[in-house]
Amino acid sequence: MSKLIEIALRPEDAVLDEHIKRAIKAQTSYQSIDSFHFRIKRRSIDARGRQVLVRLGVEVFDKGELLPPLLALDKEIYKQANGKHQVVIIGAGPAGLFAALRLLEFGIKPIVIERGKDVRARRRDLAAINKDHIVNPESNYCFGEGGAGTYSDGKLYTRSKKRGDIRKVLEVLVAHGATEDILVDAHPHIGTNKLPVLVTDLRETIKRYGGEVLFDTRVEKLIIRDGECKGVVTNTNESIEGIATILCTGHSARDIFYMLHEQGIQIDAKPFALGVRIEHPQSLIDSKQYHCADRGEYLPAAAYSLVTQTQYQKVERGVYSFCMCPGGFIVPAATSPGELVVNGMSPSRRDSKFANSGMVVAVELEDIKEFGKYGAFAALEFQKSVEQNAWAVGGKTQTAPAQRVADFIQNKYSSILPDCSYQPGLKSAKMDDVLPDMIAQRLRQGLKSFESKINGYTSNEGLLIGVESRTSSPIFVPRDKETLQHVTLKGLYPCGEGAGYAGGIMSAAMDGESCALRIAQGLGLAGEKA
Repeated sequence: MSKLIEIALRPEDAVLDEHIKRAIKAQTSYQSIDSFHFRIKRRSIDARGRQVLVRLGVEVFDKGELLPPLLALDKEIYKQANGKHQVVIIGAGPAGLFAALRLLEFGIKPIVIERGKDVRARRRDLAAINKDHIVNPESNYCFGEGGAGTYSDGKLYTRSKKRGDIRKVLEVLVAHGATEDILVDAHPHIGTNKLPVLVTDLRETIKRYGGEVLFDTRVEKLIIRDGECKGVVTNTNESIEGIATILCTGHSARDIFYMLHEQGIQIDAKPFALGVRIEHPQSLIDSKQYHCADRGEYLPAAAYSLVTQTQYQKVERGVYSFCMCPGGFIVPAATSPGELVVNGMSPSRRDSKFANSGMVVAVELEDIKEFGKYGAFAALEFQKSVEQNAWAVGGKTQTAPAQRVADFIQNKYSSILPDCSYQPGLKSAKMDDVLPDMIAQRLRQGLKSFESKINGYTSNEGLLIGVESRTSSPIFVPRDKETLQHVTLKGLYPCGEGAGYAGGIMSAAMDGESCALRIAQGLGLAGEKA
């Protein structure tokens, strides 16, 4: 019978089996380190004390006892689609891909429609926006196979534990090429450089079992008959029908939101968050988080999570770090010409010399009353106005407006900007000219608060780059809590981040699985506890 114990080791010891075994022996009744073997179940970094420790949850087995399989996932989990039922999936991000895989568990054929290109073809468009400042509205950091997460980081953790089976999603990713480390790390991460191959393998599994994945195909309208969604019409005027349609378009597919509104399908304005990307030398963050001059070879690039409350015109709003990327890069994430948006990403090794994070302010609908005339599009139009202003201030290219942190706090122009990871380049500007006053003033308050948590955070070694505005969807597409179908249109399943039901790769993937399961249950192919 195995036993689970917790041990804490210095980073240089936590990579050596002998040191791990000695720590296990010290906490158990084993007489020798040769009388048992182990498997690491959980791993996290504890930097709360002066000595940084690696905490391991270790499953220990008697010598000779067989270890259970690492993956509980059934190899025969997917079934060949029989063609009897097919489901249309709009979007090939994590919600769409995992919805497709879940449907195949029940032999239901998924047809995944993606406006952008496959992951490899996408790279040319990413190079164009970085080098030539050309934004392809169909293929960019947000649109294309794998969605925004493929080329924008690949973090695999979620605060939501009730959305679905987290372990299953991780095991599916491991089965398609992700490292087994994601099964044990407290904050698992794949990396932008490895995600394209993994996403390709997910697509090949979908096709192998009878599903379809269509690229360069944009949905123009929904097919609605007798008050029910029966499929879609594409930009080639092709009608693709199915027993259900899962809407997984992500937070930036504005044309889809306009289409829904034009077809009389209810959508609502939704609060979101907006701010900047903040970048520091990774060495500064390492030294503050790990309490040392050099983190050495055994510790990963240090991360942080910051949150505080601020007051502006007697109204309290949160300011917080978002999508923190240790050892990462800042990238241009615009989806249309005439706008400027930035995002962050990290390669698997997280070996860039920079650390960046979104630094954003919560925006409630009551904060943008002047945009109320746009109805359901109030938050979206506010978001657009800030992005278009950033583009104008930056010089009407993908060159981003930027300001040193201390200069921003003191409302001073930065005459010289430090090195930065953002490839399209920077233009020195005052963030007060880029951001609405309610955002800029709250950012100042928040940054001053964060200085007490990370000394040096507000020094001029830090850099603010604007704007970070695609934190979540500014539109909410309402659905029934039980059936997960749209509240007024049967057969349409609003899903994932774009509809307001997820906030990252993991939560989107689980939401995609949930929508697929409801469809299978409606067909009598799955039980209530499937």
